[in-house]
Amino acid sequence: MTAMKRSPASVIKLGLLQTSVSANPAANLKKTVALIERAARAGAKIICTQELFRTQYFCQSEDHANFKLAEKIPGPGTDIFCKLAKKHQVVIIASLFEKRASGVYHNTAAVIDADGSLLGIYRKMHIPDDPLYYEKFYFTPGDLGFKAWSTRYGKIGVLICWDQWYPEAARLTAMQGAEILFYPTAIGWHPGEKKAYGVKQHGAWETIQRAHAVANGCYVAVANRIGHEILDGVGGPGIEFWGQSFVAGPSGELIAKAGSSKEAVLIVPVDFASVDTTRTHWPFLRDRRIDAYGNLMKRLVD
Repeated sequence: MTAMKRSPASVIKLGLLQTSVSANPAANLKKTVALIERAARAGAKIICTQELFRTQYFCQSEDHANFKLAEKIPGPGTDIFCKLAKKHQVVIIASLFEKRASGVYHNTAAVIDADGSLLGIYRKMHIPDDPLYYEKFYFTPGDLGFKAWSTRYGKIGVLICWDQWYPEAARLTAMQGAEILFYPTAIGWHPGEKKAYGVKQHGAWETIQRAHAVANGCYVAVANRIGHEILDGVGGPGIEFWGQSFVAGPSGELIAKAGSSKEAVLIVPVDFASVDTTRTHWPFLRDRRIDAYGNLMKRLVD
């Protein structure tokens, strides 16, 4: 199937899903499907799930049994979302744990157009390894690079969670024409650190993503989970996910933001015409000194 031409509408609605997650993957999938349908009924045309919505955040420990949670792409999971996208004529960004081959797994986002076609996938490029975020054990770094897709409703780019801290990722995606950067996310506080560092940690997370919107003259849309997840068999303090999914405009302004403790379907109108206007009046892409950036290809500069 080929992607259909972009809708002539300048203003469309985004739908961001922010939920708590249970230990039952089937129940999580059922909930997400219902929320996508709810968002579609509310007029959303591009709908994004949070990161790894089908499971609790299993990366709190290193456990080989968790590889059984992964799925093939294309596969039964993407089939469900392709049918859903076609039924409701919406674009869906679905964050999945991909089994590429035995021993090779990725943290992957599937991008599905409004005609039900799987446009492609993005594999998370930056993989963290921090206390309770042991992602390097599970995920092979992405090998598809940074990508943008022309969907029926606009040109979009998708990055995943830890990618959101890297201006290079946002820039390289915007350089391909992305008008919206979507970030499916699973980030929260270590409960013991929240009192001392919580405000600063959350502020840094929101600020850097709003800065990506400014630097690239585009929208940024972030879907994060909520809930305090303490995994069976792992115990410990767990992670308190901070929610607060949001959409920022091309000047970094907050357009909409969900709360920190309640599930939400954030429906947010965006105007693609403002991307063109912003990039014309704030021509950061024009004034880049590409002749002087060679050292970005190095780890450090002595």
